[in-house]
Amino acid sequence: MVRLSHGLQYQVSVVSYDIPRIALFPALPPFRPLFPSGYRMGCSTDNIDAGPIPALPYWQVNVPPEERSDECPEALQHLSAKDVGILSTPDDAYNSQTWPEVRQLVAENRLDLFQRVPSELRRYRIFVHEVMEEHGSVMNFILGQRLHWTQPLQANGRYFQDPGDVKILFNDWPYGIDERIKHLVVWTKFVLEDDPLTGDLKESTRAEVGRFVGETFRKQLPKDTVISFRNCSSLKSVHAVEHFHVMLFDPPSDPSAISSEGDTRMPATLDTVSAYKPQLKV
Repeated sequence: MVRLSHGLQYQVSVVSYDIPRIALFPALPPFRPLFPSGYRMGCSTDNIDAGPIPALPYWQVNVPPEERSDECPEALQHLSAKDVGILSTPDDAYNSQTWPEVRQLVAENRLDLFQRVPSELRRYRIFVHEVMEEHGSVMNFILGQRLHWTQPLQANGRYFQDPGDVKILFNDWPYGIDERIKHLVVWTKFVLEDDPLTGDLKESTRAEVGRFVGETFRKQLPKDTVISFRNCSSLKSVHAVEHFHVMLFDPPSDPSAISSEGDTRMPATLDTVSAYKPQLKV
């Protein structure tokens, strides 16, 4: 259990989230290319100009020779051009995104440029396929196996008023970023209201989220080590349950290093935060 400074308690399985926009940061280093110069990504999608096709089809890349299949697995069919391109990339040709790069992507709202490590994306797509077969939908799995919430979701209060309406978890399938970055997801029973004209959060909603993130993380950690954001609808992998993302750069696992006060909503230790690592069938 994690207590709020005003007496409320949150049961935290992972860390929290935030979504305020971040001003551009000066003198950030230029992006490094994710793929080496001259490397061409191959795939079987007709609408992608991929150039010369590598020796291996995309579903065989990063797979040991004895485990490769001639036919594309069902879980890896009908993917987006972006996913096919990533899967076509050897892991050793992938460059993890640095903390300055991550901050800049959030500041510029280029969340579509976040990617997973190619082999992790492969595992993720297979996992989603298995979840759909076993649970009927990703939402059913998230609610029943990760959040342990029952449907229909009913919030007991407005934004962040009731600790039971919020649960913080590690992102089970984080992006291909610096390993020192802890990627958390804040799940809520209440819906975060959008501005119908922009499709982005209302300013009043953004302020509530910012307040929550500030009290939960920025109050205990260096300001430039915390960022938060919410994906737009087209980028969400789980649509039916409201959530947003929080990233922490190299946070201490010892709570005494985070706050000298006993009253903190941070998890007792990041090492004990709940994370789900499934055993895949293939």
